[in-house]
Amino acid sequence: MNSSLDGRTALVTGAGRGIGRGIALGLARSGARVGLLARTGHEIDDACAEIHDAGGTAVALAADVSDPEQTRIAVQRLVDEFGHVELLVNNAAVVWPLGPTQDVDPAAVAAAIAINVIGPMTLARRVLPGMLAAGWGRIVNVSAAIAARPGMLAGLNTYAASKGALEAHTLNLAAELEGTGVTANVYRPGTVDTSMQAYIRDQPREQIGTPLHDRFTAMLRSGALITPRASADSMIARLAGQASGEIWDVNDAIPAP
Repeated sequence: MNSSLDGRTALVTGAGRGIGRGIALGLARSGARVGLLARTGHEIDDACAEIHDAGGTAVALAADVSDPEQTRIAVQRLVDEFGHVELLVNNAAVVWPLGPTQDVDPAAVAAAIAINVIGPMTLARRVLPGMLAAGWGRIVNVSAAIAARPGMLAGLNTYAASKGALEAHTLNLAAELEGTGVTANVYRPGTVDTSMQAYIRDQPREQIGTPLHDRFTAMLRSGALITPRASADSMIARLAGQASGEIWDVNDAIPAP
């Protein structure tokens, strides 16, 4: 068990499936008390049941990360049950809208930015007072490799822009928090076998573009996709350190504590 996480209160967004669920389960195995936040109530209920069955502590928080009032209520409920949030993992994200920029709906772009960027910034603002008062906190924002190479996947313009913005926010926040005991880092989880990958493969090739569709189909066929647990464990292993303002990649060596 990771003693630095034992008894800590954690909040994980997008925790009903995929990487978020893997992170929530991993944090619970490390002894953290975990709030699982997602729009899909039945999925986080199921994940909470799995944690409880394993002897862990968790609460399901059904909320939309893009809705400030819903997240306010969710965070308050978690604080009331477990105490102030000491660890925030902003994992929830959407990959849509897909396809050529001239074809995407501006309203969909705004909705995606609200989920992928504004939501994490809002949640950080909600939990920072408690972290700063305690002199300890961990904020991890889950990004993607596309932030490093924005042109790598044509047809994912909004997703690329949102992850670039999320990383800029994280690194600036880390500079702001220097010396406080609260850290902020980016995590790039690698190519993980998730519902987001399946969603892209399920889109019509003529709508999102043949190169994009074929790229994601090839990832699945190649066997290159890793499991959510493998990616989650790599991120969790880094939380014991004091590093801040870093971009962690699943393929990088994990530093010794």
